[in-house]
Amino acid sequence: MSLERKARAYIAAVEGGAVGDDLAAFYHPDVVQHEFPNRLVPGGVQRELDEILRGAESGSRLMERQIYDIHTVTELGDRVILEYTWTGYPRTLVGTVRPGEAMRARICQVIEYEDGLIIRQRNYDCFEPF
Repeated sequence: MSLERKARAYIAAVEGGAVGDDLAAFYHPDVVQHEFPNRLVPGGVQRELDEILRGAESGSRLMERQIYDIHTVTELGDRVILEYTWTGYPRTLVGTVRPGEAMRARICQVIEYEDGLIIRQRNYDCFEPF
C-alpha cells in the first residue's frame, strides 16, 4: 500500500473516532508527534504514543463528530504532506462555539513513516476564531 493510501486511511480512522488499539495500529512504537502552537494548544506540545492515545480518548469525549476535508496529499519518499480543512462539532462549549456548532481549522500535517508506520508527525493547525 502506498504511503498516501496509508495516510488517507489514518485520517479516515481519526475522522471515524478511532481510539486505543485501532488508532495505535497506525503508529510506530517510537512515534513523536509535534503539535505547534495554536488556539487550543497555545504553547504547542510534543507527544509520544501513550500521550497521543490519551489525547484521542479526550478528543472523542469533547467532539461529537469531526470531518476532515482533504485538499492535497503529497508523497515524498518516506513522507506524506496533507493539507485539509477540519470541522469539529463539540459536545460542550469551546470558546464561543456552542455544543453542536461547527468550529474549523486549516491544517497542514507532515507524516513520516518507518516500516510502514507513523514515526514522526508535525501538525500546523490554524483555527478560525472561536
